[in-house]
Amino acid sequence: MVNTDSEQSSDHERSVTMIKNMLHTLDNHKESLPDIRELEAYYASDVWKKDFALDEAGILPKNLERGVLSEDGLYDLLEQNKEVMEIIASFSG
Repeated sequence: MVNTDSEQSSDHERSVTMIKNMLHTLDNHKESLPDIRELEAYYASDVWKKDFALDEAGILPKNLERGVLSEDGLYDLLEQNKEVMEIIASFSG
């Protein structure tokens, strides 16, 4: 016999919404992977080190976006991506 009490119905609705949101988020992450890989390559390159040194020396324009040049910003993003990838990998095995 199927129990259709309101608590289970509520659990079901929340779960359906959560799964839809998760699938949407995973699709977005998958689409962003080429950008993240490009950022990884930039961060590991001598170009990033030179850009960072120029910024620290005050040579770059003041109105330049600095998200990728902050000491921790790009590193933190890449580490968080590693965490996400580890979580995704843990689901398969």
